[in-house]
Amino acid sequence: MLKKIDQGALFLKENETVFRCPVCHKTMTTTNHTIVCMAGHRFDLSKKGTLYFLDHQIKTEYTKEMFRPRGRMIEAGMYAPVMDELASMMDFPEFVLDVGCGEGSFLNQLNNRQPLEKMIGFDISKEGIYLATQQPMPAFWCVADLTNLPFSDQTIPTILNIFSPSHYKEFHRVLKNQGQLLKVVPQTNYLTELRQAFYPNEQAKQSYSNEAVVDKFQAEMDLIERKRITYTFDIPEENRLDLLEMSPLEWGVSEEIKQNLKRNPLEKVTVDIEILKGSHSNRFH
Repeated sequence: MLKKIDQGALFLKENETVFRCPVCHKTMTTTNHTIVCMAGHRFDLSKKGTLYFLDHQIKTEYTKEMFRPRGRMIEAGMYAPVMDELASMMDFPEFVLDVGCGEGSFLNQLNNRQPLEKMIGFDISKEGIYLATQQPMPAFWCVADLTNLPFSDQTIPTILNIFSPSHYKEFHRVLKNQGQLLKVVPQTNYLTELRQAFYPNEQAKQSYSNEAVVDKFQAEMDLIERKRITYTFDIPEENRLDLLEMSPLEWGVSEEIKQNLKRNPLEKVTVDIEILKGSHSNRFH
C-alpha cells in the first residue's frame, strides 16, 4: 500500500490541471512530491500527503479540540438524515470539492452513501486537515483560503458547502458550466436545546435566522431545490459531552454553565437545517 505522501503525489500527477497557483494564478505541473507553477512558486506535499497553499500561518479558533468531538458526533449519526438527503440530491458525484471540510467527517459520510470518484477537501485550519488525513477514504486534503481557491477555472462539477462560509465569486470561477453547489445552513431551531442551556438569559442567542444567507444564495445561484430537514437526535451516552464542545456556540459560555452541563448533559438535540441546491451557468461570468 502506498504511503500517504505517495498517494498525494499520484493524485497531483493525475489531476494537475485542476490546480492553479494561488500566488500568480498560473498553471501548475507536478514533479515527485512537489507542485510548481510556471513562475516558480512551489508547494511541497507534507508527509501526510497534504498541500499547504497559504503564504502565511492563519490563526483560527477551529482547533482539534473542537474537530474531534464534532467528528465523533457525525460518526454517531447526528447528521445521518442530512447526509442521506445530500447523497440523493447530488447530480455529479464524479468530482466533489468540500469547502471548509474540517476534519473530513461529512465527506467520509457522503462517500459511504454515494461513492465519489474524486474528492478534494480543504479548510483554512491546518489542524482540521491533519485530522482529515485519518479518514478511511482516498480524498486529497489541502489547507487553502476560501477567497483565493488554488483551483483552475471551470474544473469542479460539485461544491459542498456544509455549515461554512461561501465566496460566490470564487465558486463561479471554479465551477464547471452547469456545475452545482450544495449548501447546508442551520435554521431557526438548530441545536435549540444547547443554545438554551448555554445562554439561558440571552433570548437573542437562543434562536436566530439565516434568511440573509438563503437570500444571498438565491441571488448568486440558479436555485434548483430548497429542502428543510428537522428532527430530534437521541445522543448516545458516550457522545453527550462531545455535543458541548463540537460547535462555536460554546466559545462565549461561562465556565459555571459548562461545568453544570457536564454534570447534567443533554440527552436529545434538535437538528434543523436547510439544504440549498443551486446551479452555476456561464451567465455569471
